[in-house]
Amino acid sequence: MITLIKTLLVNITILFSFTYNANVLFPFKEKQVPHFKHKLTYGLIASFGALLCMLYPIETLGKTHFDLRMIAILIATIYAGLFSGSIVLGCVIIFRYLIGGPYVMVGITVSVLAFVIGILFRRMLLNTQYKLLGSTIIFLVHSLFYITIINSFIPILHLTFYFIYFTVFYFTFVALVFIIEHLIHTNRQIEEMMYLDKLNMVGQMAASIAHEIRNPLATVRGFIQHLSEGTEDEQFKRYSPLILNELDRTNKIITDYLSVARPSEFQLSTLNLERVIQDCVDLLRPFASYSNTTILFQQNDTHYIKGDEHHMKQAIMNVIKNGIESIEEHGEITILLKEDSFRDNVVIHISDTGKGMTGDELKKIGLPFYTTKTKGTGLGSMVTNKIIREMGGMIEYESELNKGTIVKIRLPLTTKQ
Repeated sequence: MITLIKTLLVNITILFSFTYNANVLFPFKEKQVPHFKHKLTYGLIASFGALLCMLYPIETLGKTHFDLRMIAILIATIYAGLFSGSIVLGCVIIFRYLIGGPYVMVGITVSVLAFVIGILFRRMLLNTQYKLLGSTIIFLVHSLFYITIINSFIPILHLTFYFIYFTVFYFTFVALVFIIEHLIHTNRQIEEMMYLDKLNMVGQMAASIAHEIRNPLATVRGFIQHLSEGTEDEQFKRYSPLILNELDRTNKIITDYLSVARPSEFQLSTLNLERVIQDCVDLLRPFASYSNTTILFQQNDTHYIKGDEHHMKQAIMNVIKNGIESIEEHGEITILLKEDSFRDNVVIHISDTGKGMTGDELKKIGLPFYTTKTKGTGLGSMVTNKIIREMGGMIEYESELNKGTIVKIRLPLTTKQ
């Protein structure tokens, strides 16, 4: 028994080590389709880890070859995808065939089983908020088939082996799932810190130059208005409205800069989130109708958050307005609220049927000066992100070209006062 546990501890150390090494090379990210080189790297690292596990099998069970390589196959298939899992499976099958022995086909079969289970339950585990429950279900289904196979072809196994091996298998698999989820969360926090640094940079620039530019702009606008009223020059009368519009647009850009730079004076209070969203929908419905867009929002419950009502409306209206402007002919904006009782927060889903964004465009949303609009400044999304973060929330974007965009705003819940 001691030898069995010592061997499994070596396997566990190998798997944990290679998981952290994979994150160092290409940090894990939530719901992001990795590039080919990322998939290849993840597949090769997981393969190396699986092969090292196979070099340290349990040696007290005759000519069998038990180790934890199936966990490497499961994790690679679930988190890195079909291609990475296929690389690991291929390497494991080749190496197991070379090792040989009377149970070579059983070893290959259980390896293929892990790959198939990973494919079947991948979407479920990635999408669920309850990772412990999801990983437990995967373990139980995998173990049911695994035990059936080895019990049918390897009669020498005893009850102690089943108990120790599958207990270690379960806790190692669950631990790796939680380690990867923790690394994903940590990587997201690092990206947010880098984003906040960029916000501070833009804020410092804005604070130093915005007021200096605004004053002469106001003077120029006043003179243009005054001259256009008393002139007989037809060309001047014709182009003065255009000049004034451009000056107003410039002034709006400066206002957006200041809203990024100026520390927000939040008037925190308990807000009825459904009522805030309904007010935003009512305000934007005329604009949506003009753009042949329908806004769908149905109140099924009541949720309360701590925040500033004015800033909250500004953030939500920015998101809805962006969705409307992304729709080229006619479409829908759908707003749903989902409570996450496990994290004690609420998620606002704002989805549109617009033109969507590519993966590269999606990465740049919220960066200074980046916009997908022809006349945008890119500051609206920055302001929205800043507001949500200052209220203790998070904002995430999911998009697919020609299919639309989903914006998820996650905010902490509070009780009604």
